[in-house]
Amino acid sequence: VQLQASGGGFVQAGGSLRLSCAASGSIFEINDMGWYRQAPGKQRELVAVLTTSGSTNYADSVKGRFTISRDKAKNTVYLQMNSLKPEDTAVYYCNADRITSTQAWGVLFDEYDFWGQGTLVTVSS
Repeated sequence: VQLQASGGGFVQAGGSLRLSCAASGSIFEINDMGWYRQAPGKQRELVAVLTTSGSTNYADSVKGRFTISRDKAKNTVYLQMNSLKPEDTAVYYCNADRITSTQAWGVLFDEYDFWGQGTLVTVSS
């Protein structure tokens, strides 16, 4: 199982980007998914989480500007980022708190706190 993030890039302040994170492999089920970010010299922080029930939780710094969504059929989570600011510059990581995959003989296997590789977002002033 892999989480593949994409969509990062360079954008001017006020611009928009859309990040995608697709899960691949013999996936049976994915629980809550979210996005985190880590700026240079800072700790990784929560950006947004979307639960399987549809509840969302956003960092105060991105509320009203970022929107998290999910396509369960595609095992993909998105982060629409609008009105970007230089302080949004960071490496963005997607996360699944639990991924259940199908192993040999149909056995289900749970993996917890699953991370994708990061995608860099750079916002210039």
